[in-house]
Amino acid sequence: MMFMFLSKSRSMSYLRPLLVLPCVVLLLLGMAPAYASDPVIVPEAASGFRDSPTVYAKSAMAVTANPYASEAAVKILRQGGSAIDAGIAAQLVLGLVEPQSSGIGGGAFMLHWDAKHKQLSSWDGRETAPQAVDENYFMHADGREMGFFEAVIGGHSVGVPGVVAMLEAAHRELGKLPWANLFTPAIELAEAGFIISPRLHTLLKEMPKVAVNPAISAYFFDEQLQPKAVGSRLANPAYAQTLRLLAKEGSHAFYRGAIAHDIVAAVAKDPNRAGRLSLADLKQYHAVRRQAVCAPFRVYQVCGAPPPSSGGTTVLAILGMLDAYEARSGALKGVGFMHGFIEASRLAFADRNRYVADPDFVAVPSAGLVDSHYLKQRADLIQNTRLAVVEAGVPPHAPKVSDSRSPELPSTSHFSIVDADGNVMSMTTSIETAFGSRVFVGGFLLNNQLTDFSFSPKDADGSKIANRIQPGKRPRSSMSPMIVFKNNRPVLAIGSPGGARIIDYVAGSLYHVLAEGDTISAAIARGHIVAMGDTLELESGRFKTGDKKQLNKLGHQFRERDQTSGLHGIVIKKSGLEGAADPRREGQALGF
Repeated sequence: MMFMFLSKSRSMSYLRPLLVLPCVVLLLLGMAPAYASDPVIVPEAASGFRDSPTVYAKSAMAVTANPYASEAAVKILRQGGSAIDAGIAAQLVLGLVEPQSSGIGGGAFMLHWDAKHKQLSSWDGRETAPQAVDENYFMHADGREMGFFEAVIGGHSVGVPGVVAMLEAAHRELGKLPWANLFTPAIELAEAGFIISPRLHTLLKEMPKVAVNPAISAYFFDEQLQPKAVGSRLANPAYAQTLRLLAKEGSHAFYRGAIAHDIVAAVAKDPNRAGRLSLADLKQYHAVRRQAVCAPFRVYQVCGAPPPSSGGTTVLAILGMLDAYEARSGALKGVGFMHGFIEASRLAFADRNRYVADPDFVAVPSAGLVDSHYLKQRADLIQNTRLAVVEAGVPPHAPKVSDSRSPELPSTSHFSIVDADGNVMSMTTSIETAFGSRVFVGGFLLNNQLTDFSFSPKDADGSKIANRIQPGKRPRSSMSPMIVFKNNRPVLAIGSPGGARIIDYVAGSLYHVLAEGDTISAAIARGHIVAMGDTLELESGRFKTGDKKQLNKLGHQFRERDQTSGLHGIVIKKSGLEGAADPRREGQALGF
């Protein structure tokens, strides 16, 4: 192996009544800066917890965040399409029916396993900063950082979208069906209209400052500026027209043609805060094929996306520290596991915050961050009876850099796909916060991924921050698409949305499947533990009172909150495929 480091359809199942649990969004325009380690930054509302059992299939499967997208992917798979083909169809549909989370105006990270050539590849479709920015792009003239939504809303936060370039590059190498054929499901649905789901309606209602753009108001809201009702049919002819152009002309239309001109004009003329994106920025964009980051865990080899994503290194670091801690302390059960997971996550996030950024601009010690000897040293800091003193370590080949903060938000999507030939795709895709920059052009939303950079370029002593904004640079991400191998065969594909919380969502689920033998549905449904720096959260209503009291005795101070993961995974066995969608969202596992 080369590491280039059946079910009955539940279509439209989200039309059944769901318990909607709105979250309170406390971030306001112009408030003091807040970051991903701040628990206030959870603007994507929870939308209930539903039954989502394991789904079985013999030959092929897609697990996406929406039934429409799962159906589109499986339709392509039935036509003999590859995992990449199905993923393209799924992404195009998700941009229509789940526009708050991802789309062609955003970026993505993808892992792909080529079954024929026994080759793993990692694809970077992350956005890039315009050439006209400087390090003080998110700073006021008086040296203050911008408030979060002050920075987000408008063209100012838009980076060069990367998902179209990435998917086209992957299709040239790994696709089977013609490029244009993959657009048919999304075009037909955009023209006929889709049914507004409870989740989309909830986010339109709960997210602040959605209707700040006239085009968004006209599309998503009624004449009283109320979100269009659940169950309403929503057509998007502008998106259909955009897709027809992409189907015919490929990425040229997006990065050099008519769509490019429309994007640049929308960003420059945005009435909220204009941006500096240029036609030259779009023309210069290219997706990057990188070496996946991999490390052993038990009898498995676990692989993830490398920097500028911090997901792969940080998930692997958590698992490696847990393994070392368990070797020292015995089997981790109950509160013992919770304590170990919290401490491992805190230590891993300390390293992430200091070292991970765009490797084309900063020396990132990726191999050192997942080195087994280094992780054993880090795990030795975890004590059974008290909290560790947490600060960044010094992994092998670590450069001298400063810690970075960036407000990564949980409005993202993940899908896992296995085709009939055994090819595997694990892709996490995002426009950053819910509804992105609020710039709406050609029937799709543009990202606000530039706010994933550190707002300040320097720390208190004047040292440069690795994840500061620079022209052409890709912001750090927490997206964590993963593929797990055993005996040189893929056995699991998984990932999740959730901003910086993605890392703990994915690491916890991987541990429950690989170390404890959970089914994929049981692992995904388990209560989440989120430990990022000084932030510790337990998912509301999912943990025993006695366990929580024991955590308090160990010194852990936590908040209980709803969590909005969207874990979508497929377990690959010789007997077939087992998939599950996160019960916290409206996804679907579908196969044949």
